[in-house]
Amino acid sequence: MGQAFCDLIERYPADQLPLHTGGVSATVVVLIELDVLLGRLEKAGVLDTGERISPALARRLACEAGIIPVVLGGDSQPLDVGRRRRLYSEAQRVAMFVRDRGCRAEGCDRTTGLHAHHKTRWADGGNTDLAAGVSLCPWHHARAHDTRYRTTYLLNGTVTFHRRT
Repeated sequence: MGQAFCDLIERYPADQLPLHTGGVSATVVVLIELDVLLGRLEKAGVLDTGERISPALARRLACEAGIIPVVLGGDSQPLDVGRRRRLYSEAQRVAMFVRDRGCRAEGCDRTTGLHAHHKTRWADGGNTDLAAGVSLCPWHHARAHDTRYRTTYLLNGTVTFHRRT
C-alpha cells in the first residue's frame, strides 16, 4: 500500500493539486545537504515533519518534484518585504515553516497545515517580514485573533495564550 501511495504521489499531475488556504499548495520540503543529494555522502534527509528519509528516496522524489532550495538568509528570494504587501509569499511561508518546524504554540505538536501569522497585526502596522511572522496551526491561529485571549511571544519562539480576565 505504501509503495502504491508513493507511486501515486510521483505521478499525480502537479497542476491538479489543491491549494491550501494559506497559499502554499501540497509541498514536501526536505532538508538535505547538497553533497548528500548529489550522492557524494550517505546521510539521511529530514522531511518538514521531522521524519528521516534515505538519500536515494530524496533523489527519487526530486526527479518528479519541484526542488525548493531552502537558503536561510540568502538573496535568492525576497523574504522581507516590510509593509509592501499584507500576505506572506510562498517563499516566506516555506522559510517560516522550515524555521519553526511546526506550530509554535506552547504544547502543540502540529507540523502540517500551518498558517503564517503576523505577530503584530498588519492593520496595526505590522510588517510582512520573516522575523515578524510565526507558524501556527489553524486552531491556534484562530485563538491568536480571539480577543478573549492575550497572546504572548516568548524569546525562545514559543507562543502562549492566556484568557483575559
